[in-house]
Amino acid sequence: MTSPIETAIRATVTKGLGAVADFNRARLAATASKSPFLEGVHKPMDAELTLESLKVTGSIPRELDGRYLRIGPNPATPPVPAAYHWFTGDGMVHGVRLKDGQALWYRNRWIRSKAVSRALGETEAPGPRHGPSDTVNTNVLGHAGATWALVEAGGYPVRLGEDLQTLAHDPFGGTLKGGFSAHPHLDPDTGDMHAICYEGPELNTIRHVVVNPQGQVTRELPIPVHNGPSIHDCMITRSYVIILDLPVTFSMKTMLAGHAFPYRWNPDHKARVGLLPKAGTADGIIWCDVEPCYVFHPCNGFETADGKVILDVCAHDTMFADNTGGPDSRTVTFERWTIDPASKSVARRVIDADGQEFPRPNETLMGKPYRFAYTMALPKGFDAAAADQTRIYKHDLEAGTRQVHDFGEGRLPGEFVFVPRAGARAEDDGWLMGYVIDLKGETTALVILNADDFEGAPQAEVHIPHRIPPGFHGNWAPTAG
Repeated sequence: MTSPIETAIRATVTKGLGAVADFNRARLAATASKSPFLEGVHKPMDAELTLESLKVTGSIPRELDGRYLRIGPNPATPPVPAAYHWFTGDGMVHGVRLKDGQALWYRNRWIRSKAVSRALGETEAPGPRHGPSDTVNTNVLGHAGATWALVEAGGYPVRLGEDLQTLAHDPFGGTLKGGFSAHPHLDPDTGDMHAICYEGPELNTIRHVVVNPQGQVTRELPIPVHNGPSIHDCMITRSYVIILDLPVTFSMKTMLAGHAFPYRWNPDHKARVGLLPKAGTADGIIWCDVEPCYVFHPCNGFETADGKVILDVCAHDTMFADNTGGPDSRTVTFERWTIDPASKSVARRVIDADGQEFPRPNETLMGKPYRFAYTMALPKGFDAAAADQTRIYKHDLEAGTRQVHDFGEGRLPGEFVFVPRAGARAEDDGWLMGYVIDLKGETTALVILNADDFEGAPQAEVHIPHRIPPGFHGNWAPTAG
C-alpha cells in the first residue's frame, strides 16, 4: 500500500514532469508536421447526428433486437498534429438501433471527458476521474444491464445511456479502485469479466480485475512487473488468465518530448506470457518466455488434455519502434501459440502470414476449444492510415483453410463481431456485423453477413449517408429481455 508521503511525492513529481511535457508539446505545435490520423479517411466528424428510418438493402433478421456499437478517436478540437497519437483522440461512439427488421436510428456521440465538455460548452459529466487523462475511446460493450465505454492505462469506465449519451464516469459503482482495461473478457460459464489493467504512472504493478455479473469488482489483484509494460489485452481459459508482458513499455523520454502516447518498443524488456490461476496469487503465475513481438489482440485461448494452453493471436514483429503517431510494425501474422507450463516455454506457429488484425471468435466459446476465427485484413506493411484493404477473413482452424469476403474496390471494412442465432446448432450459425466505409461516396454501411455463408452476398446493409472514421472496437448490445 502506498503511503500518504509517497503519494504526495509522486503527485509533485508527476506535476513537474507534466509541465515539461506541456512545454515541449507547445514546441511541437510550431512544426509543420501532419498526422495521417487526422486526414483523409481518418478526418474527424465535427458534429453529433441523429438519423432515423435508415435505408436498408436486403433484409435485417427480425431476431436482431439491440444496438451495434463501435467507438474510436475523434478529436473535438484540432490537436497538435506533430504531437497527436491515434490512440489518444477524444472518444466518439457510433451506434445503429435494430428492431423488427428495421434500422430505427443511427447516432454518434462524443464521450464527455472534461476537455470535450469544455469544447462543447457544457458542464462536466458527473463521476470521479482517475489518472492523468479521462479520455475514453477504445471499446464499448454491454454488461450488468448497462453500456460501458472503456479505455486502458488508468481511466475509469464511462456509463452510457440507451441513446449513447454520457451518463457518468463510473468505477463500477465505486467498487473499482484503480483504472480499468479496454479489453475485459467475459467468462461464459460464470458471467464474470476478467481484465489485466495497467496505469501510465505506475511502472512496477499491473492488476487482475474481476467484475461480476452485477457489475461490481470482486477482485483487484496487484501483480509485480518491470518497466511499465503496455498490456492492451489478455485472454482467459477454463483455469487461467493469460498475461501478455511484451516489449512495449513506458518511455519517459517520449513523454517529456511532448508526445501524447508515451510507450515505445523496448528491446531490453523480456517478452513473456503469464498463466495466472483465476483465483490464484501473483506468486502462482507461471511465466513463460516467448520470442520478442507485440500483441494487441488475442482471438481466443483454451487448455488441452495434456496440460498445455493454446493461444491464438495477431503478432506484430515490433510496435512503436519508429513512429510516434500510430502503429508501425513491419509484419503482423495470425499465429497459434502453444504454452507449456511444465517447460515454461511458448512455441509459435504461423496460421496465416498475411497481415490481419482485430481477431474475433464466437464469444460464447471464449476460453474454450473453438473452430472459427474472423479477422480484418491489413495493407501490406501494415500502414494503419492506408485505405486500400477491402477484405475480412474467416479461418477454419480445424481444416486449416481460409475464406475471404471482399467488399470490393474502395470499400474499407473495420472489425466485424459475431452474433449467434438463438438456438444455434453450429459454431458459425449466426451473423457477422461491422461498418464498411465507401471511400468514393464518403458514406458508410453497417453490413450484416451470414457467418455460415461467409463469401456470399450480405444479408443486409444499413446505409449511413456519411463517412464514419475508422475506429477501434465494437460489440452487439442486445436489448435486455
